[in-house]
Amino acid sequence: MFPQDQIDELKRLYSGLSLIAEAGVQYLLIPALVLPKGCDPQKLDCLLCPTARDGYPSRLFFAQQVKGPRPLNWNVNGVRIGELNWHAFSWKIAGSNLRLAQMLTSHLRALQ
Repeated sequence: MFPQDQIDELKRLYSGLSLIAEAGVQYLLIPALVLPKGCDPQKLDCLLCPTARDGYPSRLFFAQQVKGPRPLNWNVNGVRIGELNWHAFSWKIAGSNLRLAQMLTSHLRALQ
């Protein structure tokens, strides 16, 4: 579903990256993603949904809520994807022609 060169780019950055397909949607699982400085926890598993979901053009899900330098609106708590529970905060990224790596970076900016 996603261009192979973009998946390969993410795999070079995150060696444990894998794809999860559920209900016709493909997600990218990134284990032990290092979060921006000042976050607690400093790293955890994340799930990138690069397609529209829940009224957002893309979503980044976290294995648990993250404490960052400023409060976030955690509007998804415990959604079940790939047999695991995930959390997400309200954050829309700009740009519709982003590569997967750029999309991930844009989502992480909310934690800076």
